Amino acid sequence: MARRPSAERRRQLTEAAIRAMARDGVARTTTRSIAAEADVSLSVFHYCFDSKQALIESVITALTDQSVTVVKKALQPRATLEETVAAGFQAYWDHVRAHPDEHMLTYELTQYALRQPGFEHLARRQYELYGEAYADLIGQLARSMDLRLRVPVSVLARYLAAMTDGLTLNYLVLGDAAAWKDILDTVTAHIAGLVQDDDSRTV
Repeated sequence: MARRPSAERRRQLTEAAIRAMARDGVARTTTRSIAAEADVSLSVFHYCFDSKQALIESVITALTDQSVTVVKKALQPRATLEETVAAGFQAYWDHVRAHPDEHMLTYELTQYALRQPGFEHLARRQYELYGEAYADLIGQLARSMDLRLRVPVSVLARYLAAMTDGLTLNYLVLGDAAAWKDILDTVTAHIAGLVQDDDSRTV
């Protein structure tokens, strides 16, 4: 088997772990099954990750980065702030609908980490990543559109993380994609109100 840089191997194993965990569940996914999914030897896995904790943290980071990348690409200044925010939400929502198993996996990872002794910090890190990701997105939007926020960035970031977390779980449980347009429109208008100053801004 051709040798690859360790960073590439880690990425390969992380992607394999996401596929295996989304299909089989976190608890039933073993290091051996991940190595088989990635088509590498078990020794390669242990060379790249010194523990299952390290692997799960890599999976959490990769899943978060995927969602953030999708939103960042869509979050370009448009005619109004509300249209800009709506584009970001729509991009995220399209990703949820296209990859429900991956988003379901994020909730399973949280529960697994909270219930597994020694893994609790991974659940905390998962939600810290969500907050950091939203803070970066808010900063990007504020700079590109010269916005003044009505609440601190840290507060708005955690609020957005909690709100999208709840909306995503509701969709995964209830389905009915058509019903979510009005909900997203309501959320978009609310968020735009939190980051607009007193005068409506345009680009």
